[in-house]
Amino acid sequence: MHWRGPLFILACVGTAAGIGFALSQVPDDGDPRALAAVTAQAKATPQAQTVPRPAPAQRSTPKPPAGDSPIRFMLAQVADQYEAASRYPAYSVPISPDQAKAYAGNQYQAVTLPLADDGRFTVNLEKYRFTRGETILVVASLEGPMVVGQRVEARLEATGEQSGTQTGTTLTRTPEGIYQGELDSDREPGEYRLIVSARVDGQTVRHVSTLSIEPHLGDFGGVGTTRIENNNLVIPVEFEPDEAGFYALSANLYVNGQPVAHLSHEQRLDGSKADIELRAHGSVMAGRRGTLQLKGLQIRRLPARPGDRTDYAFGPEDGFDVDASGLDRLEDIPARDPESEQRAAILRKMATGA
Repeated sequence: MHWRGPLFILACVGTAAGIGFALSQVPDDGDPRALAAVTAQAKATPQAQTVPRPAPAQRSTPKPPAGDSPIRFMLAQVADQYEAASRYPAYSVPISPDQAKAYAGNQYQAVTLPLADDGRFTVNLEKYRFTRGETILVVASLEGPMVVGQRVEARLEATGEQSGTQTGTTLTRTPEGIYQGELDSDREPGEYRLIVSARVDGQTVRHVSTLSIEPHLGDFGGVGTTRIENNNLVIPVEFEPDEAGFYALSANLYVNGQPVAHLSHEQRLDGSKADIELRAHGSVMAGRRGTLQLKGLQIRRLPARPGDRTDYAFGPEDGFDVDASGLDRLEDIPARDPESEQRAAILRKMATGA
């Protein structure tokens, strides 16, 4: 596979050149255009199984002086990223507080549908993914000078279902002026449209967002006895799956209440209780002392065959305390990838013209 290195370099050069050309074509003035909103679409928060690997802290690349090649500048940036990423193993990468929030997992992002005369129609849920059988609490609010009818209704529709064929529920108006009600999630796992309808100024207005219903995957049993091994803090997480298969576990490791690393591991489970071992590398743990916690636990059952869906489940909101000893044995030694280092060195030479 001696072609991989040259092909990689050519790809980087092509990407850098393309970015430089695209940037040169962007006009100085924008082109804002008014959009008439008819529905509101709420998207899922990125999950640890699909979100990109958190970017470690990178040393900044100075802005090139006037006259320097934009391609060389882009190559230097790519080299910096490779050098920074090669320091940490893929299963244990440092994260910032903002990245930890993004990896919190099961969050629903409320979306507001703008109405006439600065009115607003907002729908909120406690989370995006519901385990089959859980109650879905729907909360809606309508603000503005418009006249709102007496009935606000909510229902779920699966992809391919004819609109209006599913029975919904009427939301009750509270003394605070918001509307709330419950929907049943005892339906086949998959993504559903949540449709909340209201009569506003004599017309029906629909607020459309999405949510997901997940099967029950199993039960977390807590954290077992930790150990130090190969410059890693090994943290066994007990999980008993409902079915055998390949599972991917991820979680954020906190020290004294501050996020320090995003940990992940994939493993085949046979359907019985097992430990899934997360590892925190010395490059992110060396010199750290205090109270350790695992939070934002998320487990995925990976597709058994092409076309199958990925199923999700989440650990307790409070996470698990981690009782660890021997942390002073962890060393800040980079988990270097020789191939990545070689690529970074070649890119840097190309950037400097050496």
